[in-house]
Amino acid sequence: YPLTINFRVMKIYTKTGDQGETSLANGKRVPKTDTRLEAYGTVDELNSLIGWLRSSMSAQEPAEQLGWIQNKLFNLGASLSEAPGEWITEEDVRRLEQWIDAMQSVLPAQKAFLLPYGSECVTRCHICRTVCRRAERRMTAVDRVDAMELKWINRLSDYLFVQARYIGYMGEGKEEKWQK
Repeated sequence: YPLTINFRVMKIYTKTGDQGETSLANGKRVPKTDTRLEAYGTVDELNSLIGWLRSSMSAQEPAEQLGWIQNKLFNLGASLSEAPGEWITEEDVRRLEQWIDAMQSVLPAQKAFLLPYGSECVTRCHICRTVCRRAERRMTAVDRVDAMELKWINRLSDYLFVQARYIGYMGEGKEEKWQK
């Protein structure tokens, strides 16, 4: 039996943003300079960069983790655009923490600040980490942001830092310390 799926064809251009405003998921019109748009625009930028990072990974497990993270970033964007629902949970935070702990269990103790440097993949991790920190700063400027979402984005930047160390350690075995 053929499977039939009904799609509503959506034009890519709507012309509703031509005057510098856009709609949130709840229908409210806001200027494109609104802090909420800055926040979810930065989350979208991070999602694209994580896709770029993911495309450079050779190991299956981190790539699968990053795919999960990309889906959660879409959830976060939905929440920031005021779509109703529970988008990020305590379980999502715990998952990131478990991945961080697993990677750190094989890494040597960090005893100095490290330069964001290494292979292309390591450097992409660091770029993602810095954009993640910017997304977190943008989110704190928005009124009515879910505390769990702030916790998750904070943990994500930790994950990206540890992922950079882990990839570097497993591949190159070296880290470059900051020299004062």
